[in-house]
Amino acid sequence: MEKLINEFSFGLFFWQLLIFIGLILILKKFAWKPILDTLNERENSIKESLESAQKAKDEFSKIKSDNEKILNEAKKERDFIISDAKKMGREIVEDAKNVAMLESEKIIENARESITKEKDLILKDLKFQVVDLSVEIASKILKKELSEKQKQDDYVQKLIDEIELK
Repeated sequence: MEKLINEFSFGLFFWQLLIFIGLILILKKFAWKPILDTLNERENSIKESLESAQKAKDEFSKIKSDNEKILNEAKKERDFIISDAKKMGREIVEDAKNVAMLESEKIIENARESITKEKDLILKDLKFQVVDLSVEIASKILKKELSEKQKQDDYVQKLIDEIELK
């Protein structure tokens, strides 16, 4: 080192300084500016990416909250539709029961009326048969008993006596 200090030359120092300053100016003009421009572009690109990421995150949050609202509304609507359908089902079943009860009452009433009519017809027919049978039996009995003239007179007298008693 002593040798360097002893041999210090201002001319050499001047030229070295001049070359160094020239090199800095050349680097500033041709190298530093493009490097700094590239760094600035990169910085701007990163800022824009961060901003767009933040916007996307905000938009995603908004969409997520909208989806949750829509999902909640859909659940409420589903619950309402289900409860309404259950209510309608109960009403339909109740109406069907009422209609069935009315129909069964009508059928029972019609059956009762039909039974009563049939009973009346059968009784009427039975009365006519009894009357016909009675007349036939009476005529046979009377023919047999009244075959003689004296018996006929006695029977007629008996009938006359009965009529007067009433």
